[in-house]
Amino acid sequence: MFQRIISEQKVLIATGALSLAALVVLAVISMFDTAEILGINRWIKPMKFAMSIWVYLWTVAVYLYFVPGREGAKKVIGYGASLLLGGELVLIIMQAARGTTSHFNNDTVFDGMVFSAMGLMIVLNTALIAYLLVVYFRVGIELPRSILWGMRFGMALFLLASLEGGYISVVMQHTVGAADGGPGLPFVNWSTTAGDLRAAHFIGMHALQAVPVFAWVIEKVRPLAATSLTAAFGISYFLIFTALFIQALAEDRFG
Repeated sequence: MFQRIISEQKVLIATGALSLAALVVLAVISMFDTAEILGINRWIKPMKFAMSIWVYLWTVAVYLYFVPGREGAKKVIGYGASLLLGGELVLIIMQAARGTTSHFNNDTVFDGMVFSAMGLMIVLNTALIAYLLVVYFRVGIELPRSILWGMRFGMALFLLASLEGGYISVVMQHTVGAADGGPGLPFVNWSTTAGDLRAAHFIGMHALQAVPVFAWVIEKVRPLAATSLTAAFGISYFLIFTALFIQALAEDRFG
């Protein structure tokens, strides 16, 4: 299966591999370059996005593998996701190299254009996942029912988390009750002194992987109840990342 995925989704696999390579290179650079942006090594954020984009693109390749036919749709999604996410990573690395922030940055006309371009890329990529979700409902896909619903749940939750990402862009910061850049958890830098919308966003986006993996495991151990258990897991997952979102927002009032 993996050989066929690599063969059929060369662009997604190659772009994901380049993101992985970028992650390794940036990690090495961060050991020698101690310059900081908002209180952390300036290469941490590009590293996080390189890791996320690598996992995301390879995940989309797996999703597309199970779609029979629809070659045109698969090319649009595959090439589109590779171009959009690869482009976003390039812009994030560029801004880090310039010593400035990539998100919520309207300090200059150029910075504002970069931020707007990234926003457009994310909107278009989200539309591609919405399109893939429609395909997963309209096309006969030969998968166990639990896994199929796990993948549908994963995409639906990803889209809901993308809406939260849109909210973050509207308010122009991810920290609630304090300015961005304060004390945070190692590497992810989620605030330890205020609310942080990134926690819910991260959990929600990675439903794309978490729910199908849960479905696959439960299909192996409890096949008769796998579909209902997958649905319960998907709903619970939604409640957890929604609760994290609400908790972060509440810090503005009670924090």
